Order: sequence, then C-alpha cells, then structure tokens
Amino acid sequence: MTAAATPFEIPVNPLEMALVRQRVGAFRFFEEPVDPDAGDGPSRSWKHGANRDYMERLRTYWLDHYDWPAAVARLNRHPHVRVDVGDGFHLHAIYRRSPRADARPLLIAHGWPGSIVEFDAIIDRLADPEDPSAPAFHVVAPSLPGYGWSDRPKAPLGPRAIAGLYDTLMGCLGHDRYIYQGGDWGCVIGGWVGLDSARVEALHISGFGLRPADMHPETPEDVAWLQKAVAIRETETAYLQLQGTKPQSLGFAMMDSPMGVAAWFSEKFVGWSDVPGDYDDPPFDFDTMLTNIMIYLTTRSFLTATWLYRGMFLEGGFAIPAGRRIAVPTGVASFPRDLLLFPPRPMVERGYNVVHWTDMPRGGHFASLEEPELFLADLRDFVRGL
Repeated sequence: MTAAATPFEIPVNPLEMALVRQRVGAFRFFEEPVDPDAGDGPSRSWKHGANRDYMERLRTYWLDHYDWPAAVARLNRHPHVRVDVGDGFHLHAIYRRSPRADARPLLIAHGWPGSIVEFDAIIDRLADPEDPSAPAFHVVAPSLPGYGWSDRPKAPLGPRAIAGLYDTLMGCLGHDRYIYQGGDWGCVIGGWVGLDSARVEALHISGFGLRPADMHPETPEDVAWLQKAVAIRETETAYLQLQGTKPQSLGFAMMDSPMGVAAWFSEKFVGWSDVPGDYDDPPFDFDTMLTNIMIYLTTRSFLTATWLYRGMFLEGGFAIPAGRRIAVPTGVASFPRDLLLFPPRPMVERGYNVVHWTDMPRGGHFASLEEPELFLADLRDFVRGL
C-alpha cells in the first residue's frame, strides 16, 4: 500500500445500534390491500410494494435474533482501508491482496441498494481461488462515495465523477493497470471508466448501464427488448425519478425510520431478483438482508447514497457521448431477471468492444450475491480470454 491508504476496521457504534433498535421496536404496522389468494392467512403478495407479512417476520428476527456486532466481525475478517483520493476525500474499500504472483488487480463495484455485502462470500475466492489454474486477483471493493464508510460528498456526485475517483483509488493503491467489474451503478461507472481511464485494461459488466448514443431499434429483437425495458421502467423505476429529483424530501422520512429503509430495500430485492412471481420473498436470508440494511442505518448514509441519482441527472444522464465508443475489451454477463436488462448483442456493440458474452440460465440484479458460482465462473472465463 501507499501512504494514501490507511488500514481501517469497521466500528460497531453502540449508540447508533441502540437508536436503530429503539425505532424498530416502536414501529406500528398499518393496512394492506386485501389479497384474494391468501384465504384466511396473511397476504404474501408484493404487487403493491413491500409485503406486510414479510416485514413483520423481518422485524421479529431483527429484534430477537439478529447480531450486528457478529456481522461486523465477519466483515472485518477482510482487510479494509480508507484511501485519500484527493483534497482529503476518503474512499473506504476492502483491499484483499492475493498470495499469487500472477494475480491481477480487480476493482469490483456495487450499486444501490447494495453494499460490500454483495461480495463478502466471493472475495477470498477471487484472491485465492480453490483451483490453481483459475485467475487470481488483488481485490479492491470500494464503498461508493456517500455510502457506508466512504466520505460524504458536499453535493451530489454523478457516475462519471465517481469513475474518476475509482481510477484514482487504484492509482493510490499502486495499480497502474486493472480490470473492472460492476453491476447496477457499478456498470454505469464502469462505462465511464472505460471511456476516461488510461489504467483500465478490461471491463466485465453484469448490467446494461451506460448506453450507446444510438439506441434506435433495427430488428424485431431490438423492438422486443425495448418493449420489455419500457415495461420494467414503468413498474420498477419510480424510485429513480424520486431519488434523482427530490432526494432530500425522501430523506426526511427514511433517515428517521429503519423499518422504512428496510421496506424500501426489501421490495427492490424482490422485484429485481430471479423470483418466480408476486408471492415470493427476497432470495436472501434475514441475516444478509439486515447486514446490508444496517450498513446504511449505522452509518446514517441512506440519504447521501441517494444523491448519486441526483448527480447522474445533473451530469446529463447515462448515455455514451455521441461519436464515442468504449474501446477496452468488455465482457457481458447477462442475467435474465436483471433490472438493467441487456438488449441484443449488436445494439450493445454500438457502444462497447464486446469480446465475451454469456446469457445466464438464471439470476437477477444482485448477481454475485444471488448466483455466486455463475458469476465467478463467467468473470474467470472472461479474464482467461483476455
């Protein structure tokens, strides 16, 4: 490590933990629309938003069984750093170096409403794979600016600005060349890294983030994708408009309501994951859900995390500038239930130098958490082929 990086350990913060518990315990539930399929039992439907039965069960587990200090201890088994990326602004990151001499630097980037929890179970496997023939990585997994233990910006930052900070982060850690992987905001930021960075040598993306300037459909397959993308936008992206235009108003509600944050997040983990229908809970256990939620709550970062949406609109959106194309080799892992669903490959290739493409048999938006084996296998195959 360089002088810019300081070793860091995630704190428990007993005061914030106690305040969260108090608010969760004081929460009062409210009405839910009648569910004709429920009979005499509780509704399991998520059609109208967060499901009350699930939230009641989550709350009970939160109060009676969940152990935040144990979750922090688990996260602290990884080495953490905080790195000054300029003007005293610090990014937090897990920084797990590989014991392998042939390891390559890898920046792996989360989005919203995710966190470093998405990579907790795969970081050691990336750095020191079970199979000695598999590629190994020096893994850098940062918390986004305004998220977790990274510093809060004074005003909203967009994905292009964050791409610059991430590139600086890798330079501060001594990596002149690196591979980038991202989903959700990570894939949008990755597009800008691919356009602007001289350090990045390849991108692996698990969502269709930064878009080619020309998205005009030319084939029936293009039209079918566009229709599906519009349908997803109409049912799943009201949050984006709210967080991208008036995040401060939302903050007054969410910063005082742990259960509100939990419901806001849980509904996304249902709607964006590979679950069969409207009657399925998030495909992650309560401990995983609550650890991700508690990162936002104990660091009081729900509001500043939403600023990234505002920053994106202020920067001008998520289109590749006209006349530009991402030239670095790009690998695509296309999961069928991703919110940021990929269009047909020729449309993606208008903006990216796609050298690797995998249509996954299953999986959704939180790919590394939901389908770690598929995710790892594809990333490794992509890197082998570079």
